Amino acid sequence: MNELDARAILFSSIEGGHSFWSAEIYGSTALEIYEKLKNGHYDTIKYAPLIKEISSKSADEVLSSIAISNARLIVPGDTFWPSKVEDLATPPIALIAKGNLDALGTNSLAIVGTRNPTNYGARIAGDFAAGFVDRQWSIVSGGAYGIDSFAHKGALIAEGSTIAVIACGIDINYPAGNARLFEEICESGALLTEVMPGHRALPHRFLTRNRLIAAISQATLVVEAAFRSGSLRTARDAAEMMRPVMAIPGPINSPTSEGCHRLIGERAAEIVTSVADAVEFIGINQ
Repeated sequence: MNELDARAILFSSIEGGHSFWSAEIYGSTALEIYEKLKNGHYDTIKYAPLIKEISSKSADEVLSSIAISNARLIVPGDTFWPSKVEDLATPPIALIAKGNLDALGTNSLAIVGTRNPTNYGARIAGDFAAGFVDRQWSIVSGGAYGIDSFAHKGALIAEGSTIAVIACGIDINYPAGNARLFEEICESGALLTEVMPGHRALPHRFLTRNRLIAAISQATLVVEAAFRSGSLRTARDAAEMMRPVMAIPGPINSPTSEGCHRLIGERAAEIVTSVADAVEFIGINQ
């Protein structure tokens, strides 16, 4: 048993974004936490299900189940580990990645927004993605319909790389309609997840996924978002890590721009109206 093996087993047994276990592992080592669990150093009644689960697994089984999907487990110290995720209050135990993993080491901009964008929002997402790709940046988003898809496609059309951080197993195309897009993303960029293969997307996994989008990116741009939106959570996660946050203004009577106007009004995001604006703002904050 080594550190990679211990992380593999713990990663496969603990739901992503678990604040207690994340703190325990990053405050020590995965191997030490694994051994303490096995040897009864934690409450054996409270953590009985977890102890039973890790005792029934082998690292080889976990790693093989990931490799079947042409993916790999990456952990701290790995060449491809995006170390910026360690700025999170609850950094991931490990991540599963597929595609061109070199993309994980590039400067990147997160572009997020509604699943039901206007034509204006769709065009803006694609234009900003292309503009940053032209400057050798990667584009990060969540692989969902709407703004996410237009951001990914904008990067690909500009012949750049993009990273989709998904809320399900690496072997599951969710949403199914983006299966072809995910294949194209893997050619120059990567798919990234904190969920084991075979596990479906669940509501809480989108929230924990959003923090990863913010963490692996130098800055976050919200294109269109409703007043209550997961995209605003991504923006606030970025702000908590002192990363630049920007928002695109829209018509004052547009429901899809209410979230952006809220961020701008609360001084939680800088208003930007062009790629040049965004580049200048990010430069000031780096």
